[in-house]
Amino acid sequence: METKLYVGNLSYNVTEGDLERLFAQAGEIKEVSLVMDRVTRQSRGFGFVEMTTQADAEKAIQMFNGHELDGRPLTVNIARPREERGGSFRGGYGGRGGRRGGRR
Repeated sequence: METKLYVGNLSYNVTEGDLERLFAQAGEIKEVSLVMDRVTRQSRGFGFVEMTTQADAEKAIQMFNGHELDGRPLTVNIARPREERGGSFRGGYGGRGGRRGGRR
C-alpha cells in the first residue's frame, strides 16, 4: 500500500507544520518530514508526507499536486523507494583495470 508522498518544489520558508496543516485537509497524517541540508540546516526544497491510508494519499495527490503554497506550485506524487547511491566507485581501483590502474 502506497501511502508515502513526495512533496517537491517547496519554498525554503515552508515548515513541517505548514505541510501538516495543508495535508490534514486530505485525511489523517502518519508522518511529515522536510529534508534539510546537513551543513546549513536549510530546507532542500522537498519533503515527504505519509498518510495513514492509500485513499487519503490519492486524495492528497488530487488536491495538492499543482497547488500553490508560498508562491510555488507543489509537485506531489507517490514517493519512490530510495535508490542505492552508485556513483563511479568500482571496487576501490577506479575502474581502470587491475591494481595498478593505468594501461600496460
